Amino acid sequence: MGDRRQRTGEHLPGEHDPSLLRPGDPAFWRSPVRGVRFTAALGVVLLAGITLLFVTGLLSYAAYNPDLAAVNDKTPDKGWLGFYLFDWPTGPHWLYRLTQGTHVTLGIVLFPVLLAKLWSVIPKLFALPPARSAGHALERLSLLLLVGGALFEWVTGLLNIQLEYLFPGSFYPLHFYGAWVFFAAFLAHVCLKLPRTLRVLRHGIPSEGSDELAAPRPAAPTVSRRGALAVVGAGSLLLLVTSAGRSFDGVLRRTALLTPRGGAEPGPGPNGFQINRTAAKAGIVPADAGDRWRLTVIGPAGEVRLSRADLLALEQRSAALPIACVEGWSTSDQWWRGVRLRDLAALAGFRDGPPPGVLVESLQRSGPFRTVALRGNQVHDPRSLLALGVNGEALSPDHGYPARVIVPAAPGVMNTKWVSRLTFGEL
Repeated sequence: MGDRRQRTGEHLPGEHDPSLLRPGDPAFWRSPVRGVRFTAALGVVLLAGITLLFVTGLLSYAAYNPDLAAVNDKTPDKGWLGFYLFDWPTGPHWLYRLTQGTHVTLGIVLFPVLLAKLWSVIPKLFALPPARSAGHALERLSLLLLVGGALFEWVTGLLNIQLEYLFPGSFYPLHFYGAWVFFAAFLAHVCLKLPRTLRVLRHGIPSEGSDELAAPRPAAPTVSRRGALAVVGAGSLLLLVTSAGRSFDGVLRRTALLTPRGGAEPGPGPNGFQINRTAAKAGIVPADAGDRWRLTVIGPAGEVRLSRADLLALEQRSAALPIACVEGWSTSDQWWRGVRLRDLAALAGFRDGPPPGVLVESLQRSGPFRTVALRGNQVHDPRSLLALGVNGEALSPDHGYPARVIVPAAPGVMNTKWVSRLTFGEL
Protein backbone atom coordinates (compact mmCIF):
# COMPACT_ATOMS: atom_id res chain seq x y z
CA MET A 1 0.00 0.00 0.00
CA GLY A 2 2.82 2.40 0.90
CA ASP A 3 4.50 1.74 -2.44
CA ARG A 4 1.24 2.38 -4.26
CA ARG A 5 0.80 5.71 -2.48
CA GLN A 6 4.31 6.72 -3.32
CA ARG A 7 3.77 5.84 -6.98
CA THR A 8 0.49 7.74 -7.20
CA GLY A 9 1.77 10.75 -5.31
CA GLU A 10 -0.35 10.42 -2.14
CA HIS A 11 1.43 11.70 0.95
CA LEU A 12 2.15 9.00 3.52
CA PRO A 13 1.37 9.15 7.22
CA GLY A 14 3.86 11.31 9.05
CA GLU A 15 4.91 13.08 5.86
CA HIS A 16 4.27 16.75 5.11
CA ASP A 17 1.37 17.72 2.91
CA PRO A 18 2.97 18.62 -0.49
CA SER A 19 0.82 21.77 -0.64
CA LEU A 20 2.74 23.09 2.40
CA LEU A 21 6.19 22.53 0.93
CA ARG A 22 8.38 25.30 -0.47
CA PRO A 23 10.39 25.28 -3.76
CA GLY A 24 13.62 24.71 -1.80
CA ASP A 25 12.37 21.30 -0.67
CA PRO A 26 12.99 18.57 -3.30
CA ALA A 27 9.60 17.04 -2.52
CA PHE A 28 7.91 20.23 -3.79
CA TRP A 29 8.70 19.20 -7.38
CA ARG A 30 6.56 16.19 -8.27
CA SER A 31 6.57 15.78 -12.04
CA PRO A 32 7.56 12.22 -12.98
CA VAL A 33 8.95 13.49 -16.32
CA ARG A 34 11.98 15.18 -14.81
CA GLY A 35 15.13 13.14 -14.79
CA VAL A 36 18.77 13.16 -15.79
CA ARG A 37 18.20 11.31 -19.09
CA PHE A 38 15.39 13.69 -20.11
CA THR A 39 17.57 16.72 -19.37
CA ALA A 40 20.60 15.15 -21.05
CA ALA A 41 18.69 14.57 -24.30
CA LEU A 42 17.58 18.21 -24.40
CA GLY A 43 21.10 19.33 -23.50
CA VAL A 44 22.70 17.55 -26.45
CA VAL A 45 20.25 19.22 -28.86
CA LEU A 46 21.02 22.61 -27.35
CA LEU A 47 24.76 21.96 -27.44
CA ALA A 48 24.71 21.55 -31.21
CA GLY A 49 22.07 24.22 -31.81
CA ILE A 50 23.55 26.95 -29.61
CA THR A 51 27.03 26.42 -31.04
CA LEU A 52 25.67 26.94 -34.56
CA LEU A 53 23.63 29.92 -33.35
CA PHE A 54 26.73 31.54 -31.86
CA VAL A 55 28.83 31.01 -34.99
CA THR A 56 26.17 32.36 -37.38
CA GLY A 57 25.58 35.28 -35.01
CA LEU A 58 29.27 36.18 -35.13
CA LEU A 59 29.16 35.95 -38.93
CA SER A 60 26.18 38.29 -38.98
CA TYR A 61 28.12 40.78 -36.87
CA ALA A 62 31.13 40.53 -39.21
CA ALA A 63 28.88 41.16 -42.23
CA TYR A 64 28.26 44.69 -40.97
CA ASN A 65 31.99 45.45 -41.27
CA PRO A 66 32.09 47.02 -37.79
CA ASP A 67 35.86 47.57 -37.86
CA LEU A 68 35.68 49.47 -41.18
CA ALA A 69 34.33 52.82 -40.01
CA ALA A 70 32.70 54.35 -36.96
CA VAL A 71 29.34 54.63 -38.74
CA ASN A 72 29.16 50.83 -39.01
CA ASP A 73 30.38 50.04 -35.50
CA LYS A 74 27.53 49.85 -33.01
CA THR A 75 29.82 48.33 -30.34
CA PRO A 76 32.86 50.66 -30.22
CA ASP A 77 34.01 49.34 -26.83
CA LYS A 78 34.11 45.68 -27.88
CA GLY A 79 37.92 45.45 -27.59
CA TRP A 80 39.20 41.90 -28.01
CA LEU A 81 35.67 40.60 -28.58
CA GLY A 82 36.16 41.63 -32.20
CA PHE A 83 39.31 39.53 -32.56
CA TYR A 84 37.82 37.34 -35.29
CA LEU A 85 36.51 40.07 -37.61
CA PHE A 86 37.42 39.76 -41.29
CA ASP A 87 36.65 41.47 -44.58
CA TRP A 88 33.16 40.30 -45.46
CA PRO A 89 33.15 38.77 -48.97
CA THR A 90 30.75 39.47 -51.83
CA GLY A 91 30.39 35.86 -52.87
CA PRO A 92 28.49 33.73 -52.99
CA HIS A 93 25.84 36.40 -53.41
CA TRP A 94 23.40 34.45 -51.19
CA LEU A 95 25.89 34.13 -48.31
CA TYR A 96 24.18 36.46 -45.82
CA ARG A 97 20.79 35.11 -46.83
CA LEU A 98 21.99 31.66 -45.78
CA THR A 99 23.85 32.53 -42.57
CA GLN A 100 21.27 34.93 -41.15
CA GLY A 101 18.32 32.83 -42.27
CA THR A 102 19.89 29.88 -40.46
CA HIS A 103 20.61 31.97 -37.36
CA VAL A 104 17.08 33.31 -36.99
CA THR A 105 15.23 30.13 -37.98
CA LEU A 106 17.32 27.98 -35.66
CA GLY A 107 16.78 30.44 -32.80
CA ILE A 108 13.00 30.21 -33.26
CA VAL A 109 13.01 26.42 -33.57
CA LEU A 110 15.16 25.92 -30.47
CA PHE A 111 12.94 28.05 -28.21
CA PRO A 112 10.69 25.13 -27.08
CA VAL A 113 13.81 23.05 -26.41
CA LEU A 114 15.29 25.85 -24.30
CA LEU A 115 12.09 26.24 -22.28
CA ALA A 116 11.85 22.47 -21.74
CA LYS A 117 15.48 22.34 -20.62
CA LEU A 118 14.96 25.20 -18.14
CA TRP A 119 11.80 23.52 -16.85
CA SER A 120 13.64 20.22 -16.38
CA VAL A 121 16.32 21.75 -14.13
CA ILE A 122 14.27 24.37 -12.30
CA PRO A 123 14.42 22.45 -8.98
CA LYS A 124 18.19 22.98 -9.01
CA LEU A 125 17.70 26.75 -9.12
CA PHE A 126 15.86 26.61 -5.77
CA ALA A 127 18.16 24.10 -4.08
CA LEU A 128 19.21 24.97 -0.52
CA PRO A 129 21.62 25.95 0.84
CA PRO A 130 22.50 28.37 -1.98
CA ALA A 131 26.21 27.54 -1.72
CA ARG A 132 27.80 24.58 0.02
CA SER A 133 31.35 25.57 -0.90
CA ALA A 134 33.30 28.12 -2.94
CA GLY A 135 33.24 25.77 -5.96
CA HIS A 136 29.51 25.22 -5.59
CA ALA A 137 28.98 28.99 -5.35
CA LEU A 138 30.85 29.51 -8.64
CA GLU A 139 28.78 26.79 -10.28
CA ARG A 140 25.55 28.45 -9.10
CA LEU A 141 26.79 31.84 -10.38
CA SER A 142 27.57 30.36 -13.80
CA LEU A 143 24.11 28.79 -13.81
CA LEU A 144 22.55 32.19 -13.09
CA LEU A 145 24.47 33.75 -15.98
CA LEU A 146 23.53 30.81 -18.20
CA VAL A 147 19.80 30.99 -17.51
CA GLY A 148 19.65 34.79 -17.48
CA GLY A 149 21.78 35.06 -20.61
CA ALA A 150 19.71 32.50 -22.49
CA LEU A 151 16.43 34.21 -21.68
CA PHE A 152 17.87 37.64 -22.52
CA GLU A 153 19.26 36.52 -25.88
CA TRP A 154 16.12 34.66 -26.94
CA VAL A 155 13.71 37.38 -25.81
CA THR A 156 15.62 40.24 -27.47
CA GLY A 157 16.15 38.15 -30.60
CA LEU A 158 12.47 37.22 -30.91
CA LEU A 159 11.41 40.83 -30.31
CA ASN A 160 13.79 41.99 -33.02
CA ILE A 161 12.38 39.43 -35.46
CA GLN A 162 8.90 40.80 -34.74
CA LEU A 163 10.15 44.41 -35.11
CA GLU A 164 9.09 45.13 -31.52
CA TYR A 165 11.90 47.21 -30.01
CA LEU A 166 10.73 47.16 -26.40
CA PHE A 167 14.22 46.87 -24.90
CA PRO A 168 16.21 49.93 -23.79
CA GLY A 169 18.97 51.01 -26.14
CA SER A 170 20.05 49.62 -29.50
CA PHE A 171 19.47 45.95 -30.28
CA TYR A 172 22.96 45.53 -31.75
CA PRO A 173 25.15 46.12 -28.65
CA LEU A 174 22.62 44.49 -26.33
CA HIS A 175 22.48 41.29 -28.36
CA PHE A 176 26.22 41.27 -29.11
CA TYR A 177 27.47 41.69 -25.53
CA GLY A 178 24.68 39.47 -24.20
CA ALA A 179 25.76 36.72 -26.59
CA TRP A 180 29.32 36.74 -25.27
CA VAL A 181 28.19 36.62 -21.62
CA PHE A 182 25.75 33.81 -22.36
CA PHE A 183 28.19 31.78 -24.44
CA ALA A 184 30.94 32.06 -21.81
CA ALA A 185 28.54 30.66 -19.19
CA PHE A 186 27.32 28.05 -21.67
CA LEU A 187 30.88 26.92 -22.40
CA ALA A 188 31.67 26.60 -18.69
CA HIS A 189 28.47 24.62 -18.18
CA VAL A 190 29.31 22.28 -21.07
CA CYS A 191 32.81 21.62 -19.67
CA LEU A 192 31.28 20.69 -16.32
CA LYS A 193 28.34 18.64 -17.54
CA LEU A 194 29.17 17.13 -20.94
CA PRO A 195 31.11 14.06 -19.73
CA ARG A 196 28.26 12.96 -17.43
CA THR A 197 25.65 13.81 -20.06
CA LEU A 198 27.28 11.52 -22.61
CA ARG A 199 27.75 8.80 -19.99
CA VAL A 200 24.09 8.92 -19.01
CA LEU A 201 22.89 8.83 -22.62
CA ARG A 202 25.14 5.87 -23.45
CA HIS A 203 24.88 3.75 -20.34
CA GLY A 204 22.05 5.17 -18.25
CA ILE A 205 22.32 5.94 -14.55
CA PRO A 206 24.52 3.45 -12.66
CA SER A 207 22.64 1.31 -10.18
CA GLU A 208 24.70 2.74 -7.35
CA GLY A 209 24.07 6.30 -8.61
CA SER A 210 21.12 8.59 -8.08
CA ASP A 211 18.98 10.73 -10.34
CA GLU A 212 19.20 14.11 -8.63
CA LEU A 213 16.62 15.62 -11.01
CA ALA A 214 13.95 12.98 -10.46
CA ALA A 215 11.13 13.81 -8.06
CA PRO A 216 11.56 11.96 -4.75
CA ARG A 217 7.78 11.59 -4.49
CA PRO A 218 6.42 11.88 -8.07
CA ALA A 219 2.80 12.51 -8.90
CA ALA A 220 0.84 10.14 -11.13
CA PRO A 221 2.25 10.30 -14.68
CA THR A 222 0.16 11.86 -17.44
CA VAL A 223 2.82 11.59 -20.16
CA SER A 224 5.98 9.54 -20.55
CA ARG A 225 9.39 11.13 -20.92
CA ARG A 226 9.44 10.07 -24.57
CA GLY A 227 6.03 11.62 -24.97
CA ALA A 228 7.29 14.86 -23.42
CA LEU A 229 10.24 14.92 -25.82
CA ALA A 230 7.81 14.34 -28.69
CA VAL A 231 5.72 17.34 -27.55
CA VAL A 232 8.83 19.55 -27.48
CA GLY A 233 9.84 18.30 -30.95
CA ALA A 234 6.34 18.95 -32.30
CA GLY A 235 6.45 22.50 -30.93
CA SER A 236 9.77 23.12 -32.67
CA LEU A 237 8.45 21.64 -35.91
CA LEU A 238 5.36 23.86 -35.76
CA LEU A 239 7.55 26.95 -35.32
CA LEU A 240 9.72 25.85 -38.23
CA VAL A 241 6.73 25.43 -40.54
CA THR A 242 5.20 28.78 -39.55
CA SER A 243 8.37 30.89 -39.75
CA ALA A 244 10.94 29.50 -42.23
CA GLY A 245 8.89 30.54 -45.26
CA ARG A 246 9.80 34.20 -44.78
CA SER A 247 13.10 33.41 -46.52
CA PHE A 248 11.33 32.30 -49.71
CA ASP A 249 8.81 33.65 -52.18
CA GLY A 250 5.48 32.33 -53.43
CA VAL A 251 3.51 29.70 -51.55
CA LEU A 252 6.17 29.08 -48.91
CA ARG A 253 6.14 32.71 -47.77
CA ARG A 254 2.43 32.49 -47.09
CA THR A 255 3.13 29.77 -44.51
CA ALA A 256 5.31 32.13 -42.41
CA LEU A 257 2.40 33.26 -40.26
CA LEU A 258 4.50 34.11 -37.19
CA THR A 259 6.88 36.62 -38.81
CA PRO A 260 6.27 40.16 -40.09
CA ARG A 261 7.74 39.42 -43.53
CA GLY A 262 5.68 36.27 -44.08
CA GLY A 263 2.05 35.48 -44.67
CA ALA A 264 0.81 38.52 -46.60
CA GLU A 265 1.78 39.15 -50.21
CA PRO A 266 3.82 42.38 -50.59
CA GLY A 267 1.91 43.55 -53.64
CA PRO A 268 1.80 43.14 -57.42
CA GLY A 269 4.21 44.26 -60.11
CA PRO A 270 8.00 44.39 -60.50
CA ASN A 271 8.37 46.23 -57.17
CA GLY A 272 6.10 43.74 -55.41
CA PHE A 273 8.60 42.18 -53.03
CA GLN A 274 9.29 42.63 -49.33
CA ILE A 275 10.58 45.81 -47.73
CA ASN A 276 11.57 46.53 -44.16
CA ARG A 277 11.13 50.30 -44.03
CA THR A 278 8.72 52.35 -46.10
CA ALA A 279 9.54 55.79 -47.48
CA ALA A 280 6.95 57.34 -45.17
CA LYS A 281 8.44 55.65 -42.10
CA ALA A 282 11.91 56.87 -43.08
CA GLY A 283 10.63 60.43 -43.37
CA ILE A 284 11.01 60.63 -47.16
CA VAL A 285 8.66 63.15 -48.76
CA PRO A 286 8.02 63.54 -52.53
CA ALA A 287 10.08 66.75 -52.70
CA ASP A 288 13.18 64.86 -51.49
CA ALA A 289 13.09 62.48 -54.44
CA GLY A 290 11.68 64.84 -57.06
CA ASP A 291 13.25 66.63 -60.02
CA ARG A 292 15.54 68.62 -57.75
CA TRP A 293 17.21 65.50 -56.34
CA ARG A 294 20.92 65.23 -57.08
CA LEU A 295 23.44 62.54 -56.20
CA THR A 296 26.67 64.00 -54.86
CA VAL A 297 29.78 61.96 -55.72
CA ILE A 298 33.01 62.94 -53.92
CA GLY A 299 36.57 61.77 -54.52
CA PRO A 300 40.02 62.97 -55.66
CA ALA A 301 38.43 64.50 -58.77
CA GLY A 302 36.36 66.76 -56.55
CA GLU A 303 32.61 66.90 -56.18
CA VAL A 304 30.24 65.86 -58.94
CA ARG A 305 26.48 66.32 -58.78
CA LEU A 306 24.36 64.03 -60.93
CA SER A 307 20.64 64.07 -61.62
CA ARG A 308 18.73 60.85 -62.17
CA ALA A 309 18.77 61.61 -65.92
CA ASP A 310 22.57 61.97 -65.75
CA LEU A 311 22.84 58.59 -64.06
CA LEU A 312 20.56 56.95 -66.63
CA ALA A 313 22.82 58.34 -69.36
CA LEU A 314 25.80 56.44 -67.92
CA GLU A 315 26.49 52.82 -68.83
CA GLN A 316 23.80 50.65 -67.23
CA ARG A 317 24.56 47.20 -65.82
CA SER A 318 22.34 44.49 -64.31
CA ALA A 319 22.69 42.00 -61.47
CA ALA A 320 20.39 39.38 -59.94
CA LEU A 321 20.66 39.74 -56.16
CA PRO A 322 18.44 39.08 -53.12
CA ILE A 323 17.65 41.31 -50.16
CA ALA A 324 18.39 39.64 -46.81
CA CYS A 325 17.81 41.34 -43.46
CA VAL A 326 18.97 40.82 -39.90
CA GLU A 327 15.45 39.77 -38.89
CA GLY A 328 15.99 36.63 -40.97
CA TRP A 329 13.64 37.36 -43.87
CA SER A 330 14.88 37.56 -47.44
CA THR A 331 13.68 37.72 -51.01
CA SER A 332 14.62 35.64 -53.99
CA ASP A 333 16.98 37.18 -56.54
CA GLN A 334 15.60 40.41 -58.00
CA TRP A 335 16.92 41.80 -61.28
CA TRP A 336 18.51 45.18 -60.48
CA ARG A 337 19.74 47.69 -63.05
CA GLY A 338 21.86 50.79 -62.61
CA VAL A 339 25.42 52.15 -62.55
CA ARG A 340 28.26 50.06 -61.15
CA LEU A 341 29.77 51.48 -57.97
CA ARG A 342 33.25 51.03 -59.38
CA ASP A 343 32.28 53.16 -62.41
CA LEU A 344 31.17 55.92 -60.04
CA ALA A 345 34.47 55.49 -58.15
CA ALA A 346 36.30 56.03 -61.46
CA LEU A 347 34.17 59.12 -62.07
CA ALA A 348 35.25 60.36 -58.62
CA GLY A 349 38.93 59.99 -59.59
CA PHE A 350 39.79 56.38 -58.64
CA ARG A 351 40.77 54.93 -62.02
CA ASP A 352 43.95 53.13 -60.93
CA GLY A 353 45.23 51.39 -57.82
CA PRO A 354 43.32 49.42 -55.21
CA PRO A 355 39.56 49.90 -55.12
CA PRO A 356 38.44 52.48 -52.56
CA GLY A 357 35.80 52.13 -49.92
CA VAL A 358 32.75 54.34 -50.00
CA LEU A 359 30.66 56.20 -47.45
CA VAL A 360 27.00 56.04 -48.47
CA GLU A 361 24.55 58.62 -47.09
CA SER A 362 20.77 58.42 -47.29
CA LEU A 363 18.03 61.02 -47.44
CA GLN A 364 16.14 59.24 -44.68
CA ARG A 365 15.49 61.34 -41.59
CA SER A 366 14.96 58.59 -39.03
CA GLY A 367 16.14 55.08 -38.26
CA PRO A 368 19.54 53.40 -37.95
CA PHE A 369 22.22 53.15 -40.66
CA ARG A 370 21.42 56.44 -42.39
CA THR A 371 25.12 56.37 -43.28
CA VAL A 372 27.04 53.14 -43.98
CA ALA A 373 30.54 52.27 -45.16
CA LEU A 374 31.34 49.63 -47.77
CA ARG A 375 34.72 47.98 -48.32
CA GLY A 376 36.82 48.25 -51.43
CA ASN A 377 36.04 44.67 -52.44
CA GLN A 378 32.34 45.50 -52.26
CA VAL A 379 32.79 48.60 -54.41
CA HIS A 380 34.91 46.73 -56.94
CA ASP A 381 32.52 43.78 -57.41
CA PRO A 382 30.85 44.22 -60.84
CA ARG A 383 27.49 43.25 -59.33
CA SER A 384 27.56 46.14 -56.84
CA LEU A 385 25.25 48.82 -58.23
CA LEU A 386 23.73 52.15 -57.57
CA ALA A 387 20.39 50.74 -58.70
CA LEU A 388 17.88 52.93 -60.52
CA GLY A 389 15.42 50.19 -61.40
CA VAL A 390 14.40 46.65 -60.52
CA ASN A 391 12.77 43.88 -62.56
CA GLY A 392 12.47 46.12 -65.63
CA GLU A 393 10.81 49.05 -63.89
CA ALA A 394 11.94 52.18 -62.05
CA LEU A 395 12.35 51.79 -58.30
CA SER A 396 9.25 52.50 -56.24
CA PRO A 397 9.56 55.06 -53.40
CA ASP A 398 9.52 52.25 -50.83
CA HIS A 399 12.34 50.45 -52.63
CA GLY A 400 14.57 53.52 -52.61
CA TYR A 401 13.65 55.79 -55.53
CA PRO A 402 15.43 57.70 -56.96
CA ALA A 403 18.52 55.49 -56.31
CA ARG A 404 19.67 52.81 -53.91
CA VAL A 405 22.76 50.69 -53.32
CA ILE A 406 22.64 46.94 -53.90
CA VAL A 407 25.69 44.81 -52.98
CA PRO A 408 26.01 41.00 -53.17
CA ALA A 409 26.04 39.11 -49.85
CA ALA A 410 25.57 42.30 -47.78
CA PRO A 411 22.93 42.64 -45.01
CA GLY A 412 19.83 44.43 -46.22
CA VAL A 413 20.44 47.49 -44.09
CA MET A 414 23.79 48.02 -45.87
CA ASN A 415 21.96 48.27 -49.20
CA THR A 416 21.10 51.90 -48.53
CA LYS A 417 17.93 53.34 -50.02
CA TRP A 418 17.25 56.96 -51.07
CA VAL A 419 20.98 57.62 -51.60
CA SER A 420 22.04 61.26 -51.56
CA ARG A 421 25.85 61.16 -51.34
CA LEU A 422 28.73 58.79 -52.16
CA THR A 423 32.16 59.65 -50.72
CA PHE A 424 34.88 57.42 -52.16
CA GLY A 425 38.23 57.00 -50.43
CA GLU A 426 40.10 55.20 -47.70
CA LEU A 427 37.81 54.60 -44.68
